[in-house]
Amino acid sequence: MTNLAAPKRTPFIDILQGAVGIGQKLGVVPPSTLEKEALMSAAVEETGLGDFGDPWFEAPFSALLDSIREEAHLNRAGEFAARLQFNKVLCDRLTAIEWFKRHPEILERSIRRPVVIVGPMRSGTTRLHRLLASDRRFSHMRSFETISPVPRPGFEDVLAGRKRDFRPTLAKRIMRVARLANPRTLSIHPTGPFEPEEELGLLVNSMYGMKHEAQWRVPTYGRWCERIDATPAYRHMADLLRLIGWSQQVSEIRPWILKTPQHMLDLPALLEVFPDARIIFTHRDPKKIVGSAASLAWNQTAIYSDDVTPYEVGREWQRKSVLQVERMLAARSLVPAERRIDVGYDAMDRDWRGTMQRIYAFLDLDMGPAVPAMERYLDRARGLKRQPHTYSLEQFGISEDEVRERFAPYVARFDIPVEGAIAAEPNRRRFSPALKMAATR
Repeated sequence: MTNLAAPKRTPFIDILQGAVGIGQKLGVVPPSTLEKEALMSAAVEETGLGDFGDPWFEAPFSALLDSIREEAHLNRAGEFAARLQFNKVLCDRLTAIEWFKRHPEILERSIRRPVVIVGPMRSGTTRLHRLLASDRRFSHMRSFETISPVPRPGFEDVLAGRKRDFRPTLAKRIMRVARLANPRTLSIHPTGPFEPEEELGLLVNSMYGMKHEAQWRVPTYGRWCERIDATPAYRHMADLLRLIGWSQQVSEIRPWILKTPQHMLDLPALLEVFPDARIIFTHRDPKKIVGSAASLAWNQTAIYSDDVTPYEVGREWQRKSVLQVERMLAARSLVPAERRIDVGYDAMDRDWRGTMQRIYAFLDLDMGPAVPAMERYLDRARGLKRQPHTYSLEQFGISEDEVRERFAPYVARFDIPVEGAIAAEPNRRRFSPALKMAATR
């Protein structure tokens, strides 16, 4: 029988809340002020720098802070974590602009023909990304770089071998705390400091993107982001990729492997910044997409708020998943046919070698040299994932029939295998008109 109770957070958060409260009463922990001017001033004071670059980020930052104050209902630990997160992002932004001034050659680096994996949350993008990233002919980000994309001042000493990069150590500490707060993160998204990772953290550097929505209950902010042109955030993301490539000291000839479900919503912005990108679209049974996305978001949101229900999270991520598919279908024609390919989650499960061979043919590359590294990654992945990610739609108040009906045009368009048959004549009133229209193109 399905377990209908959504997982609860660990006692660690309650202990942390108590410690933060005591620390604030004693004056050893500063108050968790979440006001834009105060946060920006604190970052300027901490770094001694004053140039944040393109001020575009201030609009999403204001929208996010307003939504947090009005909707997120953060607990004491959540407010404490938010203040630390914003401080780090702002300090990173200031430091990045300083690197660009000191080393103008960074912004001259080219990003040619990146390979971008575009799929809904939980559609197998991580597996495909890490398989391709194991091929040394490509460049990729590592987990510690999405947590800390900007090297600390004095990184020239690291490049010269006189110092060690502190960022992997910081990533280990952050991951250790995350696992104490919620050990299920290992089963939902297994990772380590040096594992290939997506670039969502680079969009966070512009205070933009779904990471905030998966972390806090901020629906007004989410809808605000859905209405705007995200091109400035993508331009800053590209500059941070250039900085990371420079810090890695890798050849500009190597194409980047990129992926984040955010691209489902922002394909026009992605293609504006990377006009020669080659796109791999991933697809999966919508019931798995919605259930897994809701589970991921719930396991994070419940840490930071004492006043959120799994049903709220489930409704929001079903809506968000439908929108991702709508936006992708509406914009995929912007990608020339010879620069896009569709890959099914189940096909990768059944025959990963055959599926990867088809992808390598699309990329006009010989897969042979990469196979040993891919096999090593798969062996390592089995060790990273300590337990299966278990979830159900029922935990989040969503019925399978509802998901089937809402995603029926998408399933039919890409011939996606699903568990259980979709009714021959579903209730068309429940389709999103945009999804139904886009799926026929």
